Amino acid sequence: MPFLIETYDAPERAQVRQDRYAEHLEFLSEHAELLLACGAKLSDDGTHAEGGIYLVDFETREDAEAFIARDPFSQGNLFREVVVRRWRKAYLDGHSFLPHPS
Repeated sequence: MPFLIETYDAPERAQVRQDRYAEHLEFLSEHAELLLACGAKLSDDGTHAEGGIYLVDFETREDAEAFIARDPFSQGNLFREVVVRRWRKAYLDGHSFLPHPS
C-alpha cells in the first residue's frame, strides 16, 4: 500500500544533507524496489533543498516509519519534522488510475 513520506529539514542542520548525501543515495538505491517516486523539495530559487518527498510501497505505516528512520538523513538528525500518510494513486506519469464510470 502506498505511503507519502514528507520531510522538512531543520535549517540549522543543513550541513547534514551535504555530509550524508552519498550515503542517502546509496540507501535509496538499495531500496529502489520500494520507491514509487522520491526527490528533494527545493527553495523557490532552486538553490537548496528544504526537505523531501518519498512515495513508497509498504504494507504498514510502521514499515514506512521504519524505512525513513533508517535513511542516513534521519540518522544524522537532518529533519525537523517527518509526516507519514497513506496515499492513493490517481494519476502517475499522465496515466489515470481512477475507476472508469460505467
